[in-house]
Amino acid sequence: MAVSEPYLSPPITRRAGRLRDLRAVGGRAAVGDRVAIGAFLALIVVGFAAPLLAAHNPIQPAGIPFLSPGHGGFLFGTDEVGQDILSRVLYGLRSSLEAAGAVIASGVVIGGTIGLVAGATGGWVDDLLMRITDSFLALPGPVLAIAVVASLGPSFVHTLIGVAIVWWPFYARIVRAEVRSLAARPHLEAARLAGVGSARRAWRHLLPGAVPALLVTASLDVGNLIVTLASLSFLGLGAPAPAPELGAMAARGLQYLLQEWWVPVMPALIVFLVALLANLAGDGIRDLLGDR
Repeated sequence: MAVSEPYLSPPITRRAGRLRDLRAVGGRAAVGDRVAIGAFLALIVVGFAAPLLAAHNPIQPAGIPFLSPGHGGFLFGTDEVGQDILSRVLYGLRSSLEAAGAVIASGVVIGGTIGLVAGATGGWVDDLLMRITDSFLALPGPVLAIAVVASLGPSFVHTLIGVAIVWWPFYARIVRAEVRSLAARPHLEAARLAGVGSARRAWRHLLPGAVPALLVTASLDVGNLIVTLASLSFLGLGAPAPAPELGAMAARGLQYLLQEWWVPVMPALIVFLVALLANLAGDGIRDLLGDR
């Protein structure tokens, strides 16, 4: 026994070292995920606190036109009519977050309900609902959204309607796949054999099991939605001027890019920052839920 210990201890030591390394990497990853989620939550708080943080009215001139960042007390400078860009960016951030939340909520409610009914019922109901979903997925989403907004007229509400129409099918597909996977598990079969009704099984067992996938998808969609909404505003399909929308601000200031670069760049940087933090936070939520 004493002779065999030198031969057994090195592999065991190496294995223990690898486990410690994996725990250290996992711990650093968990800390990074929490930092990303915290940073995104802080950005959300900043956006919704815009009326408290903005020093000036976002649609009223507050200074001399084209003040560069940092001059005259304007951290982000002023635009072509003297509006405070920082105040407009804060209100535009709040508008973008509200729009993304509204589209995601509609997608979760509509798509989640369709996916739950299709996955829990099966048969011809599943086939019918999924063919309807596939017909929406087959359409070019951005083009359909632009067509809806163009036909209804450029406004904030019409932009939300146009995007929401093409966004719910993704949630329907995700929920349906999760529900079908959960329905094949032993505890669902046991509930069915015990006489639990299909509605109760769907509400008490299948829907809670699909919530983590919905949560991860929604968190990852925030960045995509903000970029999509900013793109529609950039094309002139958002709220008309002088509404503080990030995409519209970048589009209207594009003509000043070579001389007064901060006019289009500042709102574009905020769009980039929000999309980046939203995707990092979505990845963090996915990792934390996966660990659970």
